Amino acid sequence: MSPLAEENRIVSPAPLVDIGANLTHESFSDDIEAVLERAYAAGVETLVLTGTDAASIDASIALRERFDDSEATLPALRSTAGAHPHHASEWTPALERQIRDAVAQPGVIAVGECGLDFNRNYSSEREQLNAFEAQLQIAAELKLPLFLHERDASRPMFDILKQWRDDLSRAVIHCFTGDRTTLYRYLDLDLYIGVTGWLCDERRGGDLRDALPEIPPNRLMIETDCPYLLPRHLPGKVKARRHEPALLPWICREAARLRGVSEKTLAESTTATASDFFAL
Repeated sequence: MSPLAEENRIVSPAPLVDIGANLTHESFSDDIEAVLERAYAAGVETLVLTGTDAASIDASIALRERFDDSEATLPALRSTAGAHPHHASEWTPALERQIRDAVAQPGVIAVGECGLDFNRNYSSEREQLNAFEAQLQIAAELKLPLFLHERDASRPMFDILKQWRDDLSRAVIHCFTGDRTTLYRYLDLDLYIGVTGWLCDERRGGDLRDALPEIPPNRLMIETDCPYLLPRHLPGKVKARRHEPALLPWICREAARLRGVSEKTLAESTTATASDFFAL
């Protein structure tokens, strides 16, 4: 079976930015260039690779450098550098130095993925709070955008960000899955909202689907968070259920439908917002 069935290949009516792609995941190791080629063919012209720990920070920079001089027509690659809350127990002075060194490089455009995840607690709440505050300090010092993760921790996340908000430049809640109440809290802090294929799942994504029309156009961005969160409404099967950036137009299409606008309008507004947010 092809990794991407023909019936799943659609092209965006305007260029797209995928603000969160985990392309250093092992599932992409054998066909990364083909993945990038399919993304560009689908209209995804910029990918932001997510750095979540020491290994993925280095790998995302290496991946960007590998394709910087490629003669192929591929998306522009950028990346983030941070410690995901699942990796908060790995926070050390060495990791902090690595993040600071990474964001000083061209093409590393945000601090994160960082935040709080009290759903699985792979790291303790105390470790998560410590690593999160340290990364907020980096972003505040360097006036860099923040790429944030939150799951089952919206109240403490809001309380912490409220204390820091005046010192921060821009911040996006990546892979937002919350309800209207949570959304309004984040919008009150003037945060941006990133949405994924979660909104394509009417079983789990009801709260997000209801809240989506409430997000101001200049605060909404889209992402795959691949290889995770494969859109449920795809017409064709996907090998090993691996999500990839070429499927971002399906998320754009569903977001446009739920907001009552054209795909082109949604594509243009989310790309403009992402370009401004990340200074692309």
